[in-house]
Amino acid sequence: MSRALNRRTFLAASGGATFAAAAAVSPTAQAAPDVTLRAAAVDDPTEATIAEALTMLRAGTLSATELVQTHLDRIDRFDDTYQAFNTVTADSALAKAAEVDARGDVRRALSGIPLCIKDNYWTAGVRTTANSRIFADFVPDTDATAVSRLTAAGGIVLGKGQMGPLATTRATTPAGVVTTVNAWTPEDVTVDPGGSSTGPATSVAGRLATSSIGTQTGGSITEPSRQQNLTGLKPTMGRTSIHGIIPLSFTRDHSGPLARDAMDAAIVLSVLAGPDPLDPRTLGLPKVPDLVTAATPVYGTRGVELRRATRIGVPGDFFADLTPEVAAARQSFLDRVAAVPGVTLVDVTYPTDWELLTGAFNAIRLSERTEPFRHWLRQDLSLFGVSSLSWLQGLLLSGDEWITGQRAKTWLLQELFSGLFTQCDVVLQTSPVPFDILGLPEIAFPIGEAPAYDGGPLAPVGVILGGQPYEEDRLLQVAAAHQAVSDFHLRRPVDPAPVRLLSSAALQLDAATVARTAQ
Repeated sequence: MSRALNRRTFLAASGGATFAAAAAVSPTAQAAPDVTLRAAAVDDPTEATIAEALTMLRAGTLSATELVQTHLDRIDRFDDTYQAFNTVTADSALAKAAEVDARGDVRRALSGIPLCIKDNYWTAGVRTTANSRIFADFVPDTDATAVSRLTAAGGIVLGKGQMGPLATTRATTPAGVVTTVNAWTPEDVTVDPGGSSTGPATSVAGRLATSSIGTQTGGSITEPSRQQNLTGLKPTMGRTSIHGIIPLSFTRDHSGPLARDAMDAAIVLSVLAGPDPLDPRTLGLPKVPDLVTAATPVYGTRGVELRRATRIGVPGDFFADLTPEVAAARQSFLDRVAAVPGVTLVDVTYPTDWELLTGAFNAIRLSERTEPFRHWLRQDLSLFGVSSLSWLQGLLLSGDEWITGQRAKTWLLQELFSGLFTQCDVVLQTSPVPFDILGLPEIAFPIGEAPAYDGGPLAPVGVILGGQPYEEDRLLQVAAAHQAVSDFHLRRPVDPAPVRLLSSAALQLDAATVARTAQ
């Protein structure tokens, strides 16, 4: 890899950005189709999906300024409770919306759509902190490639979404005090809102943004999505650029959307996807498929059907260690999806050494994420806050352990393609980690509700579906078909009280919770 693209050089830059991100929108970007509007979206634009908002913008029944302002109003009213944003760029967002209205520019893929950007993406002139002490004052002078593509497609940045410190836990302060909460249970901070992309997820679930982008290294797109009733799509490694993202693991970092439904996820991913000369992982890959078409349900003589016959693998542990309510939600999901023509459910088995390859060897990620941060580890360990021990653990792993882990990864890939994927086309997952290790695509989407814990409040239940390389379109087809025969993705949480009434003691995460939510 050339020195200009070295991750350590990226981190060591003390001032502004040292290289220019690709400014052009991805050539794969696909505009949303006009859709039939729901009454809820017409009555309240913050309820609208991307496709619904664009339909109203094109019809002239909604302006970009109105769309942005209604979201800013909700941020003003509720974000003291949600704490989804750590920076709100209201003035620039309204100025961009006014430009869209003045030009009548409503045909681009994201014209006038209000977005939340996770705070590890570079944003020109706006602090990019990764919620860390290390980058507390970092203000890039260019955008990350993903951000530049979203804005080139007409997207409007409302602000930066709060996240786990350096993307290692759920969103807390570096000292471990809870910030962002699950939008479905804002009064109960013990309910996990998902991994480090908490702010982007909560912003969409709480109707503070129409859609958002996050990053995933150990589940931080799919976990917040399935726990907050969203559709989150983690693409294949290299399908989207990670240039201009403060890194966690170069071989496992992914960027992707956290959206309201499969169509919105497809629209955002079509904007993000494609080659970027500033990220060599994106070059020389198969062509990006027509994601918007993939997310459009097909109706045949028997109702909704899949575009492409698909075998969905159901592993033996799909019903293991679940509450009765979650088990019932999963069974109901299987019943619904099995009734869709083109779907075949098949029981699948993992390789015999699955636990070893996806468990013990998962620790090698720690050395990879520690390597570019060694300067700060030597300088002051307290800069790493609540997750400092895991950073130290990465420093202590040996080179031969890392090499052994890489060999294990190659072996795991071989076993998947010679075993699991001979049995099925996509597979239901009980953890996002194995496919994160391998860089394979995943989609999470809602399938029901259940108590968050015994005696706790109701919270969303979701599933994660993993696919083969560059088959994001097949994953979208399955999710879209399920959403055509269910309404879970249309449900929204009740608005919280506008004032946060929680003591600081209630917001402190204990060590066990930090370990459980670490990414």
